Amino acid sequence: MWRARCQDSGVDPERERLWAELFAQLDLNKDGRIDVNELRIGLAARGMSWSSVEEQIVRAGDVNHDGQLDFEEFVEYLRSHEKRLRLMFRSLDRNNDGELDVAEIQQSLHNLGVDVTLEQAAKILQSMDKDHSMTIDWLEWRDHFLFNPLHNMEEIAQYWKHSVMLDIGELLTVPDEFSEKEKQSGFVWRQLMAGAVAGSVSRTGTAPLDRLKVFLQVHGQSSDKGNVWRGLRAMVKEGGLTALWRGNGINVLKIAPETAIKFLAYEQIKRLMRGSKEGGTLKVQERFVAGSLAGAMAQTVIYPMEVLKTRLTLRKTGQYSSVADCAKQILQKEGVLAFYKGYLPNMLGIIPYAGIDLAIYETLKNGWLQRHAEGSPDPGVLVLVGCGTVSSTCGQLASYPLALIRTRMQAQGETHTQNQTRAILQKEGVLAFYKGYLPNMLGIIPYAGIDLAIYEVCVCVMRRIPS
Repeated sequence: MWRARCQDSGVDPERERLWAELFAQLDLNKDGRIDVNELRIGLAARGMSWSSVEEQIVRAGDVNHDGQLDFEEFVEYLRSHEKRLRLMFRSLDRNNDGELDVAEIQQSLHNLGVDVTLEQAAKILQSMDKDHSMTIDWLEWRDHFLFNPLHNMEEIAQYWKHSVMLDIGELLTVPDEFSEKEKQSGFVWRQLMAGAVAGSVSRTGTAPLDRLKVFLQVHGQSSDKGNVWRGLRAMVKEGGLTALWRGNGINVLKIAPETAIKFLAYEQIKRLMRGSKEGGTLKVQERFVAGSLAGAMAQTVIYPMEVLKTRLTLRKTGQYSSVADCAKQILQKEGVLAFYKGYLPNMLGIIPYAGIDLAIYETLKNGWLQRHAEGSPDPGVLVLVGCGTVSSTCGQLASYPLALIRTRMQAQGETHTQNQTRAILQKEGVLAFYKGYLPNMLGIIPYAGIDLAIYEVCVCVMRRIPS
C-alpha cells in the first residue's frame, strides 16, 4: 500500500520506500497514523531522542490538525525537511566539494556570531562523522538531522551551542556566551526570564527543606531543633503548615534582580577582559573569573535581601508583620551595617564553591561527551542536570562551613567572622560546620528536577512569542 503511494508521488521512489518502511516501524498500533508517543518511542529506540522534538515534528507536519501524522503528512514533512537540510548543507559547503570539514563548520558559526575553537568544531563534526573520515557528506548530514526539526542555520548553531540556563545552586559559575544577534532579538532576556520563573517555582517547591537547613544551621545546639524530623515538627507546631514557607517570598523576589545584575555585570567585565579582541570568545578560565566577579557584584547589591530572607525564615509567629517591618526593625535596632552581616564569609564562599563546581562539571560533561558524542555534541538537558547536581554537591561540601558562618552572623547579629568561627569550634566542634547539610543535599535533586521541568515549559511558551 505505502509503496504504491510512493510511486505515485513522482519523487525518488527508493527514498520514499525507505520512508514507508520507517513509517510502518513507527506506527506501533498499526492504525495508519503516528502520534507523539509513538514517535517518541521510535526515535528513542534509534538513539535519536531530543528534547520536545516529537511535538514539534507532529505540529509541523499535521496538516489536518488531528494531533497525528498519517502517511502522506509524514512523507511530506520529511520531503520538505530534507530540502531545508540540503540548502543548509550547501551554505556550509563553501568550497563545493560535497563535504564539510572542521574549518567550514568553524567559519560558518563565526559568521552567525558564535565563535568556537577548532577543537570544539572538531567535536561537532565527530558527532555526525559515522565513517570517521573527519568530513561530513550529505548523507551523514541528512541522517543526523532528519528527525531534528531545525529550520535554518541560526537554529543549527543554537543547537550546537546548546544554551541551557538552569539555576542549579545559588551561585553563577560560568555564564553562557550569547551572540550579538541573540541579544538584539530578545532571545537573551527570554532565556533569563525562563530561568527566573523556573528558579522561583523550584525554590518554592523546596522551600521547606531550605528553611529547615537554616534552622539547623542556626539552632544546632537546641535539642528540639537539632534533628531533621524534630526540626520540621517544631516549625509546624510553632506556626502551622504555612510556617514551612516563611522567608520564601523574598527569596523568590531576589531572583530576577540578581539574575539581571549578574548578566549585565558579566557582559561589562567580559568586554573589559577582551580589550582589543572584540568579538572573540573567552576561555573557560576567563569566563570563570568574569562569572565569579559578576556573581560577587550581584551578591553585593542584593545582600540586604539575603539578610532579610534569613531573619524572615527564622522569625516566630507575629514577630514581623511584613518584609518592610522586618527591615525597619533591623535598621532601628542594629543600624545599616546589619544588612551586611556575614558578607565576608559569603564572598569567600564563592571561590571554593565556584572553582570546584566548575572543575567537576567540566570534567563530568567532557567525560560523557568522549564516550557518547557519536549521537550528538549536545549532552542533553538531563545529562547536564546530572553533572550540575554532582558538581554542585561537591562545591557545597567545600563551601558549606562558610555558608553556615554567614547564616549565623545574619541571624545573630555577630559582626566578626573570626569570633563566630571560634565560638562554633569551642562550643559545638568541627562537625557543627555541617549542620543542616542533609536537608540541603536532599533539596538539590528535586530542586534541579522542578527547575528543569518549568524551564522547559517556559522556553516552549516563549518560543511562540514573536521577536
